[in-house]
Amino acid sequence: MASLKVMDLRQLNHLIAVADHGSFSSAARSLHTVQSNVSNHVAKLERELGTVLLDRRTMQPTPEGQAVIGRARRIKAEIKAISDDLLSINEEVEGQVQIGCIGTTARWIITPLLEKLSKAFPSLQPRLIDADTNSLTQKILSGDIDLAIINTPAMNASLESETLFEEEKIIVAPVGHPLAENESISLQDLSGYELMMTPQGTFFRDSLDEELSSAGVEMKISAEIDGLRLLASLAFQGHAPAILPASAVSGYPDDNWVLIRINGLLKRPVTLIRNKRMTPSLPARATNEVIHEVVKEIGPNQPGIEVCI
Repeated sequence: MASLKVMDLRQLNHLIAVADHGSFSSAARSLHTVQSNVSNHVAKLERELGTVLLDRRTMQPTPEGQAVIGRARRIKAEIKAISDDLLSINEEVEGQVQIGCIGTTARWIITPLLEKLSKAFPSLQPRLIDADTNSLTQKILSGDIDLAIINTPAMNASLESETLFEEEKIIVAPVGHPLAENESISLQDLSGYELMMTPQGTFFRDSLDEELSSAGVEMKISAEIDGLRLLASLAFQGHAPAILPASAVSGYPDDNWVLIRINGLLKRPVTLIRNKRMTPSLPARATNEVIHEVVKEIGPNQPGIEVCI
């Protein structure tokens, strides 16, 4: 049986660092220590647990290592929550909160969120992570971040999710383009125009293709752009019309382009998730409430967005 009498948090942190950075040397740099210190801590942990945690050839975790790393991440997150709760023991919210958000939603939600957090909780230190849904979901599961706003319903049993709002899929067209004469367009009429879209294999494109296929509509693609923010930028610069989620249009000047609604497409849910296997710290709970306030106050003013909370 493995002995846990000597195992300490340093060993777990060193193991996590190697898993995150892919080598002892990179892990050492991230921890501001020497390589031998990292390798010694991992080797000692392996001796205490009686198993190999890292494949030294590939530097990938073994199945046993994956199990230990998963637990270690949750332990690390809980210890951070303890520290944050102690700082906030007198109900003054202090410490750090890690918030992930997809880039399209971040365009209109992050500035008012930071302003409200700063005003309500001056001692709180928000840390923002801009990433895609898959990356943010993994960070929530591993305990690296407290909350995340993603663009699909969370299907994992370890996640608690709530739909904040639903957004339309819309067309952004330059003024003067034939599409710009329409306030809305049917699915069948889409096939008459060339449009920029995200590539196949992205969730936004694949869900759109599925709906169009069900309706018997075949699209003409003028260009495939990998990244919704780049796609939005090109559309607003007048390169060509593009299909985008409604959040992507927020914040752009409205004098050189128009929005065209697409009749018959499903709205895209945007959800707030957290790891339900971890008790949220007071900073995380306070931030959750402020996110709700921002969405309720500002969401109704965003084109193509229907607030669900």
